[in-house]
Amino acid sequence: MSAGAIHIAASVLRDGEGRMLLVRKKGTTAFMQPGGKIEPGERPIDALRRELTEELGLSLGEESFAYLGAFRAPAANEEGREVAAEVFVAEWSGEVEAQAEIAELRWHVPGAADSIALAPLTEHEIIPALARRDLAGSAS
Repeated sequence: MSAGAIHIAASVLRDGEGRMLLVRKKGTTAFMQPGGKIEPGERPIDALRRELTEELGLSLGEESFAYLGAFRAPAANEEGREVAAEVFVAEWSGEVEAQAEIAELRWHVPGAADSIALAPLTEHEIIPALARRDLAGSAS
C-alpha cells in the first residue's frame, strides 16, 4: 500500500433480524458500510453522523452508537490505497434512502452466500469482528 491511508468512519447499521445495511457508491461494484472520510480536526463519530445524514438521510445521536474497533484494509475503490477505519455499530429499524453518491443499498445477512461483491474492509475485517462481538455477547 502507498500514499498513506484514507481515514474513514464507518457504521454497521443492524436491524432486528441481524442484517446489516450495505451501500454501493455510484460507479463502483463493491458493497460496504455507510460512512466516509474524516475531515481534519473532526472526531470519527461526528464524521460518521455527518456521512449518514448526507448518504442516507439518517440523524442518529452519538449515544446510538457502540464502538466496534479500528481496522485497516485495502481500499475498495482506490487502487493501491488502504483505508484506516473507525467502526461503530447502531441498531436501525426505520426507512433508509440512497442519497448523494450512493447508487444502491441493501440489507445483508453476514455470512450469507449471496452474489454481491463486498469491500475488503467489510468482508475481511468488519464481518469477522462483528461475529466475534456477537459470540462474546451470547456467552455472557
